[in-house]
Amino acid sequence: MRDVNGGTASEPAHPAAPHGPVPGRTKGTVGELGEFGLIRELTSRLTTTSAVRIGPGDDAAVVAAPDRRVVASTDILVEGRHFRRDWSTAYDVGRKAAAQNMADIAAMGAVPTALLLGLMVPADLPANWPTELMDGIRDEAQVAASAVVGGDVVRGDTIAVSITALGDLRNREPVTRSGACAGDVVAVTGWLGWSAAGHAVLSRGFRSPRAFVEAHRRPEPPYHAGPAAAGLGATAMTDVSDGLVADLGHIAEASKVRIDLRSADLDIPAQMADIGQAVGVDPLQWVLTGGEDHAIVATFPRDQKLPARWRVIGEVQGASARPRVTVDGAPWAKAGGWDHFSDDEEH
Repeated sequence: MRDVNGGTASEPAHPAAPHGPVPGRTKGTVGELGEFGLIRELTSRLTTTSAVRIGPGDDAAVVAAPDRRVVASTDILVEGRHFRRDWSTAYDVGRKAAAQNMADIAAMGAVPTALLLGLMVPADLPANWPTELMDGIRDEAQVAASAVVGGDVVRGDTIAVSITALGDLRNREPVTRSGACAGDVVAVTGWLGWSAAGHAVLSRGFRSPRAFVEAHRRPEPPYHAGPAAAGLGATAMTDVSDGLVADLGHIAEASKVRIDLRSADLDIPAQMADIGQAVGVDPLQWVLTGGEDHAIVATFPRDQKLPARWRVIGEVQGASARPRVTVDGAPWAKAGGWDHFSDDEEH
């Protein structure tokens, strides 16, 4: 398994999925099940946590908010744009959909508590697809000690999965993008470029190296790292969903600072370098601009001692009327970073 710095380790970065999909349990199509039959199938697979006071089955869910503030985030995945069924199983898509939303919660320094699912599917879709999707969402939620508490299903011409995640700050202040200060260090925990490398492999019709393909199908955000970073005094933080340079650019813009990254401090595993050589891509491009790994990147006061899981990769150089991110002192000229309105296909 991959460790939190992108190498190898004997133990997974977070617990394995508690259940996994149940192949063949649901027969027929979504249309044959009907709306309420599908809802019964989906909710029958769910688990709960102590934060859930009222779960699925009523007009709305009730989730405890002891902090009296709720952190909320939402994302949409659309078939053909964000996932392909010939590349990823329904279970993979569920894990990915839950992970990218809970990573946003963690990146505010909060703990994920609950998920809501909005699902659009065609009537002729095999009914086991949405049920296995729910298995994936449920299992990823359990990794973060969260739970699915409700949602809605609707008929449509394509598959769209919308997740809303809720979180608890546990009496900490949220860590936003706007607090980076001159002299801060930039540090990251999690993997960078793995999903992009996996996408490159899949795009060429291959299914290995498996670790990189799986990183694209099922990201493994370090959920614990967000609240831990808040406790360590992080001044600004985000998850890497659109690419390291792009997402640090959001911090630079919000904080009105310049940020410089040191390429020598960015981890490029040997196997990633081998993939890059095989497909003719500089792997540093994946590390700097590849998204969907959902690593956590944050800025910290220079004198803050960081645990080994954090890799220092750069520094905040100072306030600027033209906030930007540079690499080794120069702008990163190569295109990259995820843009939902670009012409790129599934990523």
